Amino acid sequence: MSETVRPVDGLPMTRGTCPFDPAPELAELREEQPVARMVFPDGHLGWLVTGYDEVRRLLAGRGMSSRGDLLRTPIPLPMAGNRTDLAPGMFTAMDPPEHTHYRRRLTAWFSARRTRTMEPRLTEHVELYLGRMIEEGGPTDLVAAFAEPVAGLVICELLGVPADRRDVFVKGIKALLTVHSSAEEAIAGWQNVGGQLMELIRTKREEPTDDLLGTLVADGDLSDEELATIGSVLLVGGYDTSKNMIALGTFALLAHPDQYAALAADPGLGAGAVEELLRYVTVMHAGSIRAAGADMDFDGHHFTEGDAVSLSLAAANRDPALCDDPDRLDITRPPVAHLSFGYGIHQCVGQQLARLELRIAFEALARRLPGLRLATPADQIRTTPESIIYGVHELPVTW
Repeated sequence: MSETVRPVDGLPMTRGTCPFDPAPELAELREEQPVARMVFPDGHLGWLVTGYDEVRRLLAGRGMSSRGDLLRTPIPLPMAGNRTDLAPGMFTAMDPPEHTHYRRRLTAWFSARRTRTMEPRLTEHVELYLGRMIEEGGPTDLVAAFAEPVAGLVICELLGVPADRRDVFVKGIKALLTVHSSAEEAIAGWQNVGGQLMELIRTKREEPTDDLLGTLVADGDLSDEELATIGSVLLVGGYDTSKNMIALGTFALLAHPDQYAALAADPGLGAGAVEELLRYVTVMHAGSIRAAGADMDFDGHHFTEGDAVSLSLAAANRDPALCDDPDRLDITRPPVAHLSFGYGIHQCVGQQLARLELRIAFEALARRLPGLRLATPADQIRTTPESIIYGVHELPVTW
């Protein structure tokens, strides 16, 4: 196919009039050219893919590479112009067999079987912070009172981060993930998280623990640098996505009062509500990034080796090819094969834990606060379109 259409100038990130809908340009591209040329922030001419089937096939295909030296960010980020050698253990930016070497050490920790054993402890965390929120009374900010502490406690406890160090980790993660941080702040944030983990790892070598990091330390086949990188990746992914999914998912439910009322009336809808909210809000709105590992033809387009490819999960999850009326939130919808956790060998390793955490959080909110409502008009709630992970700055609620 001739590539004569004008390339897209960067990944559209600004959402439409509805805060839960992807950028309107993405729907237009999905309809007219689901595989389109796009100019990346560094000037590279690559590709933007928006159709569900196209995104899924590329994520599953062997032709796409996740090698860090080939990847390019589709949005301006503070660290984008400060590339360094790939950190040891950065398995998310590797292809097999290196990727497999690291990921297989984590899969047992996030298996469905092990995740189920964590339900009592997760329920305890959720009930603790929800109880405190109720005791203090409304109106309150659900992000600060509930979403942030729950997400932080769950991932930090899994990794074995002591309670008195969690604020430091969270501060570094926030600096790393916002576009408004300077390059120096973002790098400092990453180094701060990594430095704290290095110290923690050394402590675990002297005083063994049975948490995830402690077990990996005891295995003895990964260096401290590899362990710190793996810990950093899990902290960033586990904290920021869960925090924003709890807050944004609650926002979506309260903006659709009939949906929140349905969940309050029937807690059995919890698991289905999680799947629908994951699809509907798609907090990974910057999508997935890959590169062509070799010259390849795809749906009439020619990808040259090294071409950067931006895969819009938000657009794919709203594709009419995936489900009927995809722009409508319906927690009674039979679950569909959304792409919010990615697809293929790089699919989110912690997805079962995330599902469990979200289900417990949403069910507890609806059960204990059936009258929960927004304390601010929906159009005044500030969202975070500038961040890799989409969410809200605050979510004022009352009951």
